[in-house]
Amino acid sequence: MDLLQKIRSIPTDPGVYLYKNAEGEVIYVGKAKNLRSRVASYFHEGRWEDSKTGTLVREAVDVDYIVVANNKEALALENNLIKQRKPRFNILLRDDKTYPYVKLTLGERWPRVYVTRRLRKDGSVYYGPYFPANLAYRIVDLIHRNFLIPSCKVDLTRFHPRPCLQYYIKRCLGPCVKDLTTPDAYQEAVRDVKLFLEGRPTDLSKSLTQRMEQAAAAEEYERAARYRDLISTVEQLQERQRIAAAEGDDADVFGYHYENGMLAVNLFHMRGGHVVDRREFFWEDLPEFAFPEAPDAQDDGRRDVAGYVSGSADADAEIPDAAGRDIASSVSTDASFSPGEFFSALLKQLYIGQPYVPRNLYVPVNFEDREVLEDLLSEQVAGGNARAPLVHILVPQRGDKRALIDLAGTNAKQSYDQRFRVLKPNGRKIQEELQDTLSLPELPKRVECFDISHIQGAETVASMVVWEDGKMKKSDYRKFIIRTVTGVDDFASMREVVARRYKRVLQEEKPMPSLVLIDGGLGQLHAAADALESLEIINQPLAAIAKREEILYVYGQEKDPIALDHHSPVLHLIQQIRDEAHRFAVTFHRKRRQMRDRSTELLEIPGVGASTTRRLLEHFGSLQAVKQADPAALSAVVTRVQAEAISNHFRKVVTEQP
Repeated sequence: MDLLQKIRSIPTDPGVYLYKNAEGEVIYVGKAKNLRSRVASYFHEGRWEDSKTGTLVREAVDVDYIVVANNKEALALENNLIKQRKPRFNILLRDDKTYPYVKLTLGERWPRVYVTRRLRKDGSVYYGPYFPANLAYRIVDLIHRNFLIPSCKVDLTRFHPRPCLQYYIKRCLGPCVKDLTTPDAYQEAVRDVKLFLEGRPTDLSKSLTQRMEQAAAAEEYERAARYRDLISTVEQLQERQRIAAAEGDDADVFGYHYENGMLAVNLFHMRGGHVVDRREFFWEDLPEFAFPEAPDAQDDGRRDVAGYVSGSADADAEIPDAAGRDIASSVSTDASFSPGEFFSALLKQLYIGQPYVPRNLYVPVNFEDREVLEDLLSEQVAGGNARAPLVHILVPQRGDKRALIDLAGTNAKQSYDQRFRVLKPNGRKIQEELQDTLSLPELPKRVECFDISHIQGAETVASMVVWEDGKMKKSDYRKFIIRTVTGVDDFASMREVVARRYKRVLQEEKPMPSLVLIDGGLGQLHAAADALESLEIINQPLAAIAKREEILYVYGQEKDPIALDHHSPVLHLIQQIRDEAHRFAVTFHRKRRQMRDRSTELLEIPGVGASTTRRLLEHFGSLQAVKQADPAALSAVVTRVQAEAISNHFRKVVTEQP
């Protein structure tokens, strides 16, 4: 059955269709109220002349489809398939920033809290996302100080001889050491953390008050005082939340700038009536197939600037005027880019399946399935709660809300210039992005990077270079000769050099760097982590950059490697530091190898040892100069007998040469 015959057999039900190429790869995923009508529309006369449609149709050799019950199910399924298959003719979400969640590892015997940017089905509970990003770190720090639940990476499946510093400064209950806490006391703290993160301060306050009174009645006044302080902290946070709620609803505001086939989008996160953070998206290779799809049903002829049917709208979502002016952004005219289709795809990928969606989404253009997406997101947020607020996707055309969209568009233009016009980024901005990317607890001020160099295990050396306050600090560079490893073993070499470096740092009572960066993959990363653990250094930010793939691995999040955009200034900075460490290591290794090669021939001469060889090379500067020196000149450095032996040796070598 050829493709056109198969299309005639497709049902007229709602569903999702998948175009495939000759290799069986899915190249486009779409949804439709009427599958047969939509799929057949691609082959109507005149659409082949459209270069974008023609490219897809010429490449497609097969089409699959999935029938669903209604349009909302089709919307959700389309989004899931696009994320799974990543078809090249679909618009795919490319995000330079992901926001953090707080992860409570309820699947562990001794649960811990972490800041993470990836959601996984691993038995843990995730709370967030948090805006701005450092809010998640502040919340985890508050949990450490008040509930004493740790974030360490210590192996808690076994007991250790003594606790770390966090226990002594009263930021951990000490589950790593036997008898410092009990399972019941620890689980009580975990329940408190869960209530706190779930936003149930009233229940938490009642529970803490009850325990405070019990502790006071038992004359355990120190424990009662701790509960009292916790109650005070919870009540203060509750009051701040009430103030924020009274100031305004949560909203996300979008603006964009499109030029020369490249696109920048800015997303403002408003929480409690205030802009709390900004998110940037970039596309430099939008798919060719980016045109408004044919409508599923007849319309009344009213279309917005994106070419879509205009649905009913309130005062905040009026349709643009007849001239089709788009005041959301300065956008060059290009028939290949459809803002409506783009924002339809973007909003689906951003919000479907996410644990939190703000009440209002302000977008610069209308799109075909806006109302269906509104209903789907409202049901997702409600989760069966009939009293939950609805999600509104609005297209404001005037007033304060439109001014917010215009502001986002202006910032998108600046982001476009920053990314695509290759402007030099601000140094502090790079530090902030580095902190964000690697989930560092504080702004990185000092990075120490290690690299190993050898040739088949010979003359193995290591280097450490330092980046501090925006530039390389050569006065703090260090060279290491590997002493305990024989043969080729980069992992053991890395373990040795990291242990030696930070053992000395501890002995000299110097501060640890903001980040330890390893030139290598997971093996080198874990070797460095083992070295730090052997010194009882925990919670030290540690990452590695793998050669060739340029993928970043953060210790503790190895299952979620970070692949940065090749334009990213963060990647450029890390590459610069890594390349400097590699250069420094190779230079040192080359020098060591040259010294070895130069000294080998002198050591073959009877009566000439290592110290004599060193004196000769230091005096004459090279082995060649030693060879050319006469006995009188050699006698200035060595004894007359040694000088004669050296001179006779090199004369004999010259004579024996053919």
